[in-house]
Amino acid sequence: MKFNPCISGQCTEGGTYCEGCGRSHDEIAQTKALILSLANFAQQQGYENHEDFADFIRKGLLKKLQNPS
Repeated sequence: MKFNPCISGQCTEGGTYCEGCGRSHDEIAQTKALILSLANFAQQQGYENHEDFADFIRKGLLKKLQNPS
């Protein structure tokens, strides 16, 4: 399955799936919760270099997805 991000202005809340991006509302909610959790963690740590933190998370995630173990 290919990831499709939400498109501002085209997302719908009715039914099981968003008509804008095609993802389930449960998947969208879980994705938002993950992002909020990471943002809260960075704020709790007092990180001032948000871009470096986000880049570190991106690189780590890609590495884990390419080499799961």
